[in-house]
Amino acid sequence: MQVEVVKSKIHRVKVTGADLNYVGSITIDEDLMDAANFIRGEKVQIVNNNNGERLETYIIPGPRKSGEITLNGAAARKVSVGDVLILISYTWMDIEDAKKFNPSLVFPNEANNLLT
Repeated sequence: MQVEVVKSKIHRVKVTGADLNYVGSITIDEDLMDAANFIRGEKVQIVNNNNGERLETYIIPGPRKSGEITLNGAAARKVSVGDVLILISYTWMDIEDAKKFNPSLVFPNEANNLLT
């Protein structure tokens, strides 16, 4: 039997930009991506703590040490700069492996989205 489990999570980052005129995605500081074990093009769930919105899109890397979290395209309508988000990716695995699996959990500095 397989189950879907949390693979990676970036907990409580602030939106730094919203670009409606960009082809859809979320831009994430590449340092945060590495820490969370996210990869370019990976599907992520975005949970907006400020307004309750939940959506899915894919990741594009942003400049390192920038703290950038920018929602692009239609997703830009679901956030405001300064909103607090949780970014989550999931994976499927055998249930016995899932019982032993430890996801990558990242808790950046909430003031600037940088790793401390």
